[in-house]
Amino acid sequence: MNRSALIRVPKISRDKFTSTRVELRSCDPSANPYLLFAAVLRAGLEGMNTKLKPPAPVEENVYALDTTMLKDKGIELLPRSLYEALEYYRQSKIARSALGDALFQRYYDIKLKEWDEYSIQVSKWEVDKYLELY
Repeated sequence: MNRSALIRVPKISRDKFTSTRVELRSCDPSANPYLLFAAVLRAGLEGMNTKLKPPAPVEENVYALDTTMLKDKGIELLPRSLYEALEYYRQSKIARSALGDALFQRYYDIKLKEWDEYSIQVSKWEVDKYLELY
């Protein structure tokens, strides 16, 4: 079973249509559930209102695909840092609509401050990579 998709509909049994479900696997368990569900519901409504068509399903294990193969299949990577995620967020009309202008901006400001605090830290990886301690 392929569990690498961000959104997936597990196999539907012929006699059990009422047990069909959709799994949203991209949410971080440490996320604020109220903000998360507001954004997910708003995104779903936006997709329905604009009659957005879902992309073709990807049956391969996307973890095993290299960057070129992902690009050929139209699969974008998730942001790799809080800063990249904040840039996506800042441009998101759906997030602004879901949260309202005041909360949207306050959340951005708080997380940008968090990024600023994080980005000046020296990580263990950097110490191990660039410093030789005797």
